[in-house]
Order: sequence, then C-alpha cells, then structure tokens
Amino acid sequence: MSEKNNLSSTEHIKMKSDGLRGTLKESLKDQITGAIREDDRALVKFHGMYQQDDRDRRAERSEKKLEWLYSFMIRLRIPGGFITSEQWEALHHVAGAYTTGVIKVTTRQTIQLHGILKSNVKPTIKTFNTAKLDSISACGDVNRNVICAAHPKFSAVHEEIFGYAKKLSQLGLPKTKAYYEVWLDEKSLTDKKEEEDPLYQDRYLPRKFKIGIAIPPNNDVDVFANDCGLVAILENDKLVGFNIAAGGGMGATHGNASTYPRLGTVLGFVSGEEKVLKAVYEMITVQRDFGNRSDRKLSRLKYTLDNMGVEAFKAELEKRCGFLLEPERPYQFTGRTDFYGWHKNHEGKWYYTAFVENGRVLDDEQQALKTAFLEIAQLHKTNFRFTCNQNVIIADVNNEDKPEIDAILRKYRIIDHTSNASPLRKESIACVAFNTCPLALAEAQRVLPGLISKMEPLLDKYGLQDDNISVRMTGCPNGCSRPYAAEIAFIGTAYGYYNLQIGGNRTGTRLNKLYKESLNEEGIIQELDGLFKIYSGKRNEGETFGDFAKRVKWVEY
Repeated sequence: MSEKNNLSSTEHIKMKSDGLRGTLKESLKDQITGAIREDDRALVKFHGMYQQDDRDRRAERSEKKLEWLYSFMIRLRIPGGFITSEQWEALHHVAGAYTTGVIKVTTRQTIQLHGILKSNVKPTIKTFNTAKLDSISACGDVNRNVICAAHPKFSAVHEEIFGYAKKLSQLGLPKTKAYYEVWLDEKSLTDKKEEEDPLYQDRYLPRKFKIGIAIPPNNDVDVFANDCGLVAILENDKLVGFNIAAGGGMGATHGNASTYPRLGTVLGFVSGEEKVLKAVYEMITVQRDFGNRSDRKLSRLKYTLDNMGVEAFKAELEKRCGFLLEPERPYQFTGRTDFYGWHKNHEGKWYYTAFVENGRVLDDEQQALKTAFLEIAQLHKTNFRFTCNQNVIIADVNNEDKPEIDAILRKYRIIDHTSNASPLRKESIACVAFNTCPLALAEAQRVLPGLISKMEPLLDKYGLQDDNISVRMTGCPNGCSRPYAAEIAFIGTAYGYYNLQIGGNRTGTRLNKLYKESLNEEGIIQELDGLFKIYSGKRNEGETFGDFAKRVKWVEY
C-alpha cells in the first residue's frame, strides 16, 4: 500500500482542506497581496488554476522592493476538446477582458488563459459558468482533462468513441462542492455527507491522472503518454472495445535517475461500456491506494506500475473489476499528425483544421486567428474542436455554409498560413515555459518558432523539406509538450541551453534518447546540420529520421 508515514506536505494540505476549500475565500478577500496563502496554492490547482508570476519582471520588481507580479492561469475542463460557437464567443471575451489576450490551446485539447489578476478570477469563473464551461479538475491530483482523437474524418464511430471522453470525465470528477461555493457563491452544504467521495476520499490521488483515447490508425493523442490509454478497436467499422494501457507519463527530473519518461504498457482488451468504465475507475483506485505519497517526484502511476510489477498491477486491477481482461487485440498506428485544411466526414459535414503555432490564438502580422475565429463563432453555424497538437478545427460545417466560412479564413490569411507552413513547423510543439511557468529552466514557445526558422534551411539544403519530422521543445524535464515521444526533442537544462534527444518514432510508440547535453541554439543547429546531412544521404526509402537514428545507433536502445 502507499506510504503511510512521511507523507508529503501536499498530502497533509489535502486531508485538512475541508473538501478542497481551505482558506481560499479568505485569500481572495486579502487585498494587500496579489497572491493567495501558501496552502491554498496547492488547493487552487484542484479548481483548475495555478498561481504564477511574470518571471520577466521579477528582478525589476525585487529591485523596487515590490511584490512579484502575481496572476493566475485558468485551464478549462473540455473532454475531447469540443466546444460550441457560443462558448468560443464567451472564451474570446473573457480573454479580452481579464487575461493577456492570448487564447492558449494546450496539448490536452483544452484552453488555458494566463495573466488573470486575483480580483478577476471570480468574474472569469462566473462568465465561464454562464457559458456552461468550468475548470473543475483541470489541474491537481485528480483525473485531468480526458483527451480523444480529434478529427471525425476517418471514423463513422468517432462520435461514439468521443462520448467515452465525456463519460470518463464525469466519472473522475470530485464530489466536493467547493468550486461552486468559492467561485460561484453558492450556499455551503449543511450536510457534508452529500459530498462523500468513494473515489477520491479525503486524500485524492498521489498525483495527476491522465486518460487518452486513440482511434487507429492515427495516434494524434499520443495515447501511450497517458497514465491510462484506451486504443479503440474497430471491426467492420464498428467499435468492439478498447485495448487498455497503463503507466504512461512524460515527467522526469534532471539528475534524478529514479525519475524517467515512460510509455504505457498494454494490459489487455475490454469490451462493453460498463466494463470499460469500470476498468478505468478501478485503475484510478489502484493508483490511489498504491501510489507513492511521500515523494511527489515518484508518485505518478508509471512508478506504481513498475514498483508493483505489471502482472501484479494487472491482477490487482482485475480483482477490483471483478472480471479478467481479454488478450490484447491487434491494431496499427501509421502516424499522429493533424489533417490540415478542409476535409469531409461520413455525414457530409466539413471540417477545417487551422495550424496554430504552439497553440497561441492571437492576431499578428502573419494571420488574424483570434478575429477570424470570433467572426466564425458569431455566425453560430459551427462548433470548435481542439487537437492534442495544439491546433483548432472549425467543425461540423454544413455544405451550404462552407463558402462563407472559407471566405473568412481567407480574409484573415488563415488558409494561406496553414497551407504555407512547412511540415516541420506543423509537427512542432512547445510548452509555455517562460515567462509564466515557475518550473521552466529555459524558454520554449517563445523561441521554438525562431529555431524552426533556422532548421528549415537545413532541410531545404538536404532535400528534406517535405519530411514531417516531429520536433518538440520543453522548458524543463517535466515534459508538458510530450518531448520524449518526438523524433527530435529539446529539453531545457538552463536558460538558453537544451538537451538534444533523438530517436523517437512517428507513431508515438518509442521514446527518444539523449544525444547531446546542454547545447545552445548555435550548437543545436550545428549538430542537426551534420545529422540531416547523413540522414539525407544514407536513409532507406521511406525511412523516418527517428528510425534512421535508431538503426545507425546515434543513440542506444
């Protein structure tokens, strides 16, 4: 069972929090500081937000003896990445009124907004609530936003599978009413028995828990990077069940060999909605009861699985489920890219996938994404879907409405930008990092576009310009951009320096390995120049960069 002695400080905060209420109401009333109380900083994550500060201004404010410029990031819970046009409108106006103005699409198919001052947190939450959006469980030691294959293009059963994201999200919601009391001013419960929580109890999980649902042949969700991965198995275009995997996770800590990224291990096959939901629920309870609660660096499900052993973990899961998992069913992943531009699904509905570099929806000199998406939303003729590659799909467009929406996309240069972006750029992902993430050691989303601009001429030089090599950058080893599953990854080690990792594959089923440590941008470009030269001249037909790097043993497996 989990550690009962020497619990981490966060465990004590959770257990004495009165159902995640803590002293959040008192913190919000304190006008002397832009921050909240220390214990509340752990609890506020369960409500879908993080306290942050502008790290670009720390030195300046410290020199003036001013408090750091604190603000909050709020992340929405949007299972499967689907919102209506009315909800996009509300999101747009909240971003303009209370935040930095940038709408950030995350790698987990949701939205986060940065720079919200403490006094504006409640108005933001209340506005979202009016639009039937919330941030419950978007952060914290609970089941996070459930992700699902984004594009309905290929599968007639996409909507059925997408439905599982909503059901699993509901299944993993905490029972506490704290969110509604603190942020929406609902009356406190008179009988706390109403929020007794058989899943989370009073201690919640040792760490976050992530669920992803993939529909082969596309692994756009990086399903094996999740604590729990569900791979949909289709026969004759009908869903027959899911292969269920456990133990994925990207986080690690520099210099701590006991931490590591890991891809999920397939445990078996489950059929029938009731059994699928039961299997996922009980996987969460196994992690709750066996996960490490003394060292948060070793508390994800991947460590629980490895400490118990796969067979022991599976046996415990089957015991709790009351049924045995069937043998894994065959499937094949062929890629994990988004399908840019216009595509039609089996119902005749149109979908336009717009390239949103690093998920940052804003207006700039290249294109006016924010204005375009607002104009489209105001037509009330579409929905919006977010992808795990940080892009936006204008969804569910009727044939007769397509010309009008296409005209808006052209007017604001969305179509030109999406069409003209290189395959390399479209396959790139970066985490937020500086200036708001307190864990960042180096930049990511602010520097990756420029680095891509220096990599593109190298590909041109060696005739590789059409090669969609996956590239990911993260400001620290925690891996929010899923860097360890990329063909090429840059992992921040210090400001301006990155570990260069190579050898992952295009389908997200093999991790990369460390190639060179702590390179600056010049060193990265110099190394890649030599690697691309050899790759272009010696690769086999159809061989990808990651597969080549493994075959010629640039990194050892």
